[in-house]
Amino acid sequence: MLDFLFHTYKDASLMQIWLEFTAFLFGILSVWFAKKENIWVYPTGLIATVITTYLLWEAGYLGDMMVNAYFSVMSLYGWYKWAQGKTNNDLQITRTTQREKVIGTLLFFMTIFVVFGIYKIFGNTIKEDNYIDIFASGLFFTAMWYMALKKIDNWTLWIIGDVIVTPLYAYRGLGMLALQYLIFTILAVSAYLEWKKILSNNIPSSQK
Repeated sequence: MLDFLFHTYKDASLMQIWLEFTAFLFGILSVWFAKKENIWVYPTGLIATVITTYLLWEAGYLGDMMVNAYFSVMSLYGWYKWAQGKTNNDLQITRTTQREKVIGTLLFFMTIFVVFGIYKIFGNTIKEDNYIDIFASGLFFTAMWYMALKKIDNWTLWIIGDVIVTPLYAYRGLGMLALQYLIFTILAVSAYLEWKKILSNNIPSSQK
């Protein structure tokens, strides 16, 4: 199993290995902080996504690169929102409203359309595995927005997306990223359960 995940690194540069390991480490820390509802989710996540954006650009995976570039921007937005919420004590874990569900759905399809268009603009051949990462891009874009708003629904989208891209990265020979997303899946399930418990405790007994 480990040989399958990491055999491609035998010809990789030391710089690439260190960059992937750094992104791996800070990515795991970011999800852990998100689970704990800790604002450090954003600075640690920002380090991971900036590095990953560069690595995916180098590898030519435009869909995944766009996702991580967006993560970097949304990390700054989420950092601001969580910091404001902490100051005003008004950003609590909640479920998405009907309006937010509609916006999330539109964001999902808009993302698929934009990422597909980017592949076409750059003249890249869209292979079967690219359609998978285009679909996952839509899930991750929406999940990141929901996380910035502290919507518990973000974890459902992360779980689905992580399950999809874990074998995809392994297939592409990006073993460290595959292992990272496998761990992300486990942490996302744990985070969902933890946020669900917090949400339940925050709901007045008369509304339960």
